[in-house]
Formats: sequence, structure tokens, C-alpha cells
Amino acid sequence: MKIIDKIYIDGAFVTPHGDERFDLFNPATEQVIGQVRLADADDARAAIAAAKRAFPAFSRTSKHERVAMLKRLHGAVLAREDALCDAIVEEYGAPIERARWMALHASDVLLQAANTLEDYALVRHIGTAEVVMQPLGVAGLITPWNSNAGFICGKLAAALAAGCTAVVKPSEMSAIQTRVVTEALHDAQLPPGVFNIVTGRGDTVGAEISSHPDVAKLSFTGSTAVGRSILRTAAETFKRVTLELGGKSPMVILDDANFEDAIPLALQAGFMNSGQACIAGTRILVPQARLREFEEGMVAAVAGIHAGDPRDPATHIGPMVSQKQWERVQRYIGIGIDEGARLLAGGPGRPDGIDAGWFVRPTLFSGVRNDMTIAREEIFGPVLSIIAYRDESEAVSIANDTPYGLQAYVCSPDLERAGAVASQIVAGRVLVNTLAHEPAAPFGGFKQSGIGREYGTFGLEAFMEPKSVLGVV
Repeated sequence: MKIIDKIYIDGAFVTPHGDERFDLFNPATEQVIGQVRLADADDARAAIAAAKRAFPAFSRTSKHERVAMLKRLHGAVLAREDALCDAIVEEYGAPIERARWMALHASDVLLQAANTLEDYALVRHIGTAEVVMQPLGVAGLITPWNSNAGFICGKLAAALAAGCTAVVKPSEMSAIQTRVVTEALHDAQLPPGVFNIVTGRGDTVGAEISSHPDVAKLSFTGSTAVGRSILRTAAETFKRVTLELGGKSPMVILDDANFEDAIPLALQAGFMNSGQACIAGTRILVPQARLREFEEGMVAAVAGIHAGDPRDPATHIGPMVSQKQWERVQRYIGIGIDEGARLLAGGPGRPDGIDAGWFVRPTLFSGVRNDMTIAREEIFGPVLSIIAYRDESEAVSIANDTPYGLQAYVCSPDLERAGAVASQIVAGRVLVNTLAHEPAAPFGGFKQSGIGREYGTFGLEAFMEPKSVLGVV
């Protein structure tokens, strides 16, 4: 039983003012494995005050100093890779291969930020002006549970690279992972107050960070509904805001696709992170003329997708993070059946042979129309919808017929044709015949998938404003 009763403020582990206790579960067993004492609004204010005190000195550090800090942070988090991987499996239920990637990603984003900053001109001359990229101030960073460590480190890396100090509010459901990350970051010995990590509820700690006048910048990853609320609150004090929100990503299979390549790609895109991914390719667009062939191939392939013990190397899909999330996915599976979609694989309930844990059967629907609920709303679980299209023009139309625009996928051996389709899809990232991640490229969404971009120079500049100084050059 892990008891987490400290938060991190002003360079030290301190007991929260808040006294609410929140149970932590192993989603593969449904057993309580720990308890975290949650911070409250008073703790958030203390963290913001510490970040505000630290900002004047930290904002004047040189690029060289901040690069060195980021590299120290990278080394410290990398040193905790095994402990972090274990925490991700135990508390989140990620399959072991995915958990290992997530643990390494958490350290890698810090190194990538250092590399970006090294090559970035903080001062440049434009006409008769000297233009200085100036850090905004205290940054509030609010992160979700589906990649806890990566989001903490990624948002913090960009804020620190820009010269901002930060207050991080991680998900209360990820407190064990947060403790491992916080201990690692502490080992890097940054000045007190430069970063603060306060685990609490969104409606208390998150609300205080979103509304506090001393917070100049907000970066939030989570649901579109919460992002909308944060944006309204931030408007009162004109905070700069980055929002990375929901998605309903299309996987466009063109009619010349080789299904031996396309089917595994579609399953990996749809079932990544056990389906608990905003970028999951959950709408699979298939040419009507090849629909039956594709359905048969997908059914055979889904039969080989194993949902179960996340520590088993053969497992592809782990449990949902909580009972609430499991019930949400079950509800959507029921809606899909009720709306008349054809269930090709999976369905309600747990996988065969599993009596405990929040596991979902890998589920595949066909005969889905793009106006059905399961094609419109983000399910956040291993549930995929096959949607048939007549021609390429209709495929693009269906792909774009969504309130979201975060990521999309195109599959075709003809790269020129695939590129032409990709150029017509309204999404922040379009991946052609790949699931690769490029850390230097911007990431974020169109429409209700968010505002702003993360990663690389775009992510760095989200924490700065340009200041023009005339008369000095």
C-alpha cells in the first residue's frame, strides 16, 4: 500500500494543506494499491507564489544555463526509467512494451527541448529593431492520466526552456507515477520555486491555477469540455493558452492500398495506448468496392489482438484506467449496437477468461455511418468503426466531417496521391503510411481539438512573447 502524502513546492516536499484522501487502483485487478492526499486551492496559491518569486531570477538565466538544466533533468528522469515503467504498468495498466516507451518518452522530451533551445535565436534583428523573445511568466501546466509522465515532462520542458517558472497539476489518478517523476526532477537540483508539482482535483487546484491572476500561461491536455471551461476562465485575465484536446482521427485507406500493410497499421493506430489516446485512428475509411475484403482481413487480425495482463509481453491492450472509464466504453459499445452498426468483433463485457480488471474486448464495428454516435464522439477505448466511401472525394469529406482535427492517417503506396489527400485533411498532423513521432514537428489540433501547438520551436514559442526594442541597433 503506497501512501503519498507530499506535494512539491518551492524546492521541497511538503504536506498539503488539503486533507482529502483519494484511493489509487491497479486497473488490472481493481484492487486499491495506494492512497494520495490531495492538495487544495491554498496549496495551489502557495505553489503559484513560489513560482512567482522564482521567476525574476530564472527568466534572466542564459540559454546555456537553461540547456544545462534541461539536460540534468533528462539524466535524472532517465535514471528512474525502470521505476517509472513499473509505476505506469501498476497504476495505469499500460502493456509492458508501451509502458517502456512511455517511460523513455518522459526523459526524451526534456532532451529534445534542450536541443531545440540550443538552436533557437532568442534575440534577432528585424529591420531597425532588436526583437527579444521574452518568457511570459508563471506557467500553469495541467496534465491528464493517459500519459502522465510524458505530459508533465513535455510541458515542463517547454516552459523551462522559454524561461518560465511553472506549477504543474497532474491527474490525481496518476499519483504514483507523479511521485517517481517528481523525485527525479528534484534530483536535478534546480533553484527552488522554478517548478512546483501539486496533485489535486481539477475543480479545486486546476480551477485556482486557471483563474489566478499571477499565472500568465496555461497549457492543458484533456477533454474538449474541460478545455472550453479553462478557455473561458483564462479570458478574464488574458492568459495565453495552449489546449490539446479530443480527437476522432480518420484512418483513410485509399483504394490502391495493400491490405497486408494497411490492416496492421489501422489496428496499431486504433488500439494504441489501449485505445486511450486522443490521436487514435478510430474511424477507418475504406473504399466501398473493397469493403468485404477489408472486413475479413480486420476480423482475422483482431482475433490475434490480446487484451489481458499488462505485464505479459503478448498483451496488446491493457485495462481501462478506471471503472468509470470502463463503463463509458461499455456504454458506447451498446450505443453502437443500438444504432444499427454491425458488430464484427468484440462487444460488451470483459474478454473471455478474464473475471477481474477493467478490461474491454477489442471491438470492431462496420456498417457505420459518419453521423452515428460512435463515429462522432470520442470513446477513448479500443473500439473502432469502419466507414465505407464511394470515391476519394467522399473519403476526404467524411474525414473532415467531425468537430475534431487533431491527427489523421492516410494509407497508400502512391506517395504523391497520399500526399494530395493528406493536404486536404483538416488536422494538425497527418501521418502517411506510418505511426512515427517527430519531436521537432508541431503537435496540436484544428477546430475543437485545441488551440496552439506543442513540441519543437512552436512549442517553445508558446511560452514566450516577442518584444521589439528600437534605437539600440
